[in-house]
Amino acid sequence: MNSQSHCFEGVGSELEEILTDTHSSTVKRVGSATWVELKLLFKLAAPAVIVYLLNNVVSMSTQIFCGHLGNLQLAAVSLGNTGIQVFAYGVMLGMGSAVETLCGQAYGANRFEMLGIYLQRSIILLVATGIPLMLIYVFCKPILLLLGEPNNIASAAEIFVFGLIPQIFAYAVNFPIQKFLQAQSIIAPSAYISLAGSVLHIIFTWLAVYKFNWGLLGAALVLSFSWWFMVLAQFVYIVTSERCKQSWTGFSWEAISGLWSFFKLSAASALMLCLETWYYEVLVLIAGLLQNAEIALDSLSICMTVSLWVFMISVGFNAAASVRVSNELGAGHPKSAAFSVIIVTSSSFVISVIAAILVMIFREVISYGFTEGEAVAKAVSELSPFLAVTLILNGVQPVLSGVAVGCGWQAFVAYVNVGCYYIVGVPVGVLLGFVFQLGVKGIWSGMIGGTFLQTLILLWVTYRTDWNKEVEIARSRLNMWDENEPLLEK
Repeated sequence: MNSQSHCFEGVGSELEEILTDTHSSTVKRVGSATWVELKLLFKLAAPAVIVYLLNNVVSMSTQIFCGHLGNLQLAAVSLGNTGIQVFAYGVMLGMGSAVETLCGQAYGANRFEMLGIYLQRSIILLVATGIPLMLIYVFCKPILLLLGEPNNIASAAEIFVFGLIPQIFAYAVNFPIQKFLQAQSIIAPSAYISLAGSVLHIIFTWLAVYKFNWGLLGAALVLSFSWWFMVLAQFVYIVTSERCKQSWTGFSWEAISGLWSFFKLSAASALMLCLETWYYEVLVLIAGLLQNAEIALDSLSICMTVSLWVFMISVGFNAAASVRVSNELGAGHPKSAAFSVIIVTSSSFVISVIAAILVMIFREVISYGFTEGEAVAKAVSELSPFLAVTLILNGVQPVLSGVAVGCGWQAFVAYVNVGCYYIVGVPVGVLLGFVFQLGVKGIWSGMIGGTFLQTLILLWVTYRTDWNKEVEIARSRLNMWDENEPLLEK
């Protein structure tokens, strides 16, 4: 299939035909369907994993370069990245997930022209959201001082964060573009662009920090420039590629209409993602209140870093799940959507179990990749069972969240996250950590409890889903977003 025919054919019906073929045996149907779905799944998941890993490398390399300038600079960059920048990242990525739902379902329904409209609506909303977010960056020093950070670190972080202001608006354009391409199963170009962006970023950061002595502000501006490079490169691809010929037909005034309804779905998406992101941030903040907090934070930081890298695999499957489910629902393929959920969840679960086993095998030596301290090594070894359980849960939970995005359940999942994470997980963690004096193990146990409860609820809801009804909801949603033109039955 050439690149141009990709645009005209949309989502194929091969999987649905296999699953509805009553003349074949169950074993043959399942075997054939599994093979078809796995090919589709890994074609999506593998490049998505690479994109998210490379995006992490961009931020991490800035931290490493600035860390060699001194401890103050390292603390400032760490605080700027994890305390300020990650907030904007979470909000923008979450709001961009609305594009996943709508573009994925529109693509499945062969409503290619609507994808460009949804993309433009999302960019308008995210750029508008970036303006109040920018105020957090501008007033970051008073905010950090209010949170109890030392004046010298807050002052240095302020300089770094000022240089990240252009990055906010790069996020505002990048995530809708990324989701727009993902909805059409176009992920490999983003991976190549991310790779080129990472290489350029490392080169220019090295020049800015070591050759031109531009310090923290220079490093931050290069980071913003690198994100804008990736944004512009992806947009050029959209405008020039035959694969986007029908989904991008140019700028349209139609994008301005229906912004309020689009905002409600975008806000629910952002809340869903941010509640999960903040949950792990709260864990680290609470751990800092423990006695002997240095060892607790060091060991927890190492475990969280390992968890983050494995989590990137799950995020790739999350993106694949969202694309597959939304595409199949839009195409009117209920059996394919249900089968995709089973295969993507099973695949991610198997990989996460393998990762958990490796963590347990190498639990005595994991920490030496980060630090030489024996006390930290012992603490990491003791935390490894908790890390292993977290990896297994993170192999299932993000995928189910991807299914939720594909179906448009973001608001429901946000409510589930509030209950499981902040009414159950955090209070139980504080109770076990401080009242029962279990320390970081108790705090992490509470976190695992909240995640486990959330995973059970999402599993149950997914299991009880009427996929024929979800197909009808997807059709109604497309009609709602495009009231002037009735949905074309395919």
